[in-house]
Amino acid sequence: MSSDHPKTFRTLFISDVHLGSRVAKAEFLIDFLRHNEADTIYLVGDIVDGWRLRRSWHWPQSHNDVVQKILRKARKGTKVIYVAGNHDEFLRSFQGVHFGGVEVVDRIVHETADGRRYLVIHGDQFDGIVHNFRWLAYLGDKAYDTAIVVNRVVAWVRHRFGLSYWSFSSWAKVRVKRAVSFISAFQDIVAEEGRLSEVDGIICGHIHHATIETIKGVHYINTGDWVESCTAVAENFDGSFEILTWAKITSGAPVERDELVPVLLPAEAA
Repeated sequence: MSSDHPKTFRTLFISDVHLGSRVAKAEFLIDFLRHNEADTIYLVGDIVDGWRLRRSWHWPQSHNDVVQKILRKARKGTKVIYVAGNHDEFLRSFQGVHFGGVEVVDRIVHETADGRRYLVIHGDQFDGIVHNFRWLAYLGDKAYDTAIVVNRVVAWVRHRFGLSYWSFSSWAKVRVKRAVSFISAFQDIVAEEGRLSEVDGIICGHIHHATIETIKGVHYINTGDWVESCTAVAENFDGSFEILTWAKITSGAPVERDELVPVLLPAEAA
């Protein structure tokens, strides 16, 4: 994307960045934030990956840059709301607290430009494996890491042959029967929560599968992730929603770095 003028939305929803993990595409997100502005930004959970940071500390400059970029937007007047997820569940102890202009919540209702109400929540609350079988969730997390390694190899080969970015792990996830079944069941449960909460729709992350659809009368929106698909959801000024896929928009263009002030997270915060 070559325009010097950022595109402006009413609201942006971003989730599952997993800063602190080696698979986080921080440079893509920095580029996205440089080219897109919004009155309000919702960080819909798993922005920081406390699970991986506990196993092995990994916090390169690009991850600092993402944090600084978000804080800079908050200082300039963007309303930033951080909805805690399961990988950054340590933040659930700080609900209602503001950090550098960023408000931390567990869930929140967002009202669109056309007056509709959407529950914004990470979504891990509806994942029985995460809550009832924590050891299995960690095992699945390791398996996911392996899939991402394969993804990197495939991406490198495609790049060498001049092909566009393609996510092996996303492709596998939507084609494996059990994964498709899990996604469908998760979406149904989340949509039911929206119905019980008496809202028009629900916006979440967690399963790394971006989509906008209507399920049993509830508008279900998933923001996707920034380790595979590099997607965000934008609300336009008329209240309509769209999915932005940044890997496709940038077409692999090199990312310029701002001169940002490093922001270090203390190890004990993980």
